[in-house]
Amino acid sequence: MKFFIDTANLAEIKEAYELGILDGVTTNPSLMAKEGITGQENILNHYKAICEIVDGPVSAEVIATDFEGMVREGEVLAALHKNIVVKIPMITEGLKAIKYFSSKGIKTNCTLIFSAGQALIAAKAGATFISPFLGRLDDISTNGIDLIAQIRVIYNNYTYDTEILAASVRHPMHIIQCAEIGADVMTGPLKAIKALANHPLTDSGLQQFLADHAKGTK
Repeated sequence: MKFFIDTANLAEIKEAYELGILDGVTTNPSLMAKEGITGQENILNHYKAICEIVDGPVSAEVIATDFEGMVREGEVLAALHKNIVVKIPMITEGLKAIKYFSSKGIKTNCTLIFSAGQALIAAKAGATFISPFLGRLDDISTNGIDLIAQIRVIYNNYTYDTEILAASVRHPMHIIQCAEIGADVMTGPLKAIKALANHPLTDSGLQQFLADHAKGTK
């Protein structure tokens, strides 16, 4: 499973890269705003800065909700760097844009997926990635992991090339569950990824090894 980090924070992206586990980055307008990145030129430059750190897909989201607007914004984003993936919302105009970009060889990430039906038609339109938001489904007492499992079965049935990008990942167990059911990619906060490295028995075992070594050097 590929690991993407969901952030616009350059320091976090660099840290994930240095850990050796970073395959890509996802962003959205909210994450850009959180980092104080405003204004079209600043946003575009920030995407380029991200692409200089990670050699993998970098999802950059359009703001327009009409076909012409999404195509116009998406072409500008795609021209920034070869790693840019144009992030398109799951709406009918978005499906048209995904089909257009697919015909032009531009990669897309269909975002805000909350049902298997949405995932199915996004794949048929030619999306490179689809982003089911499992954490947000959990928030309304719906099992997001079950949705990803359902999409996995459907995609396997018809050998779609579209990759399942599990989004809105909240904690390390989400990551493990996504890996168990065959999500192609997960994207989440750095703290959830780093938490996979932690275990109390590892900590206590290391402390014991260091203590025994200290005794042996006296």
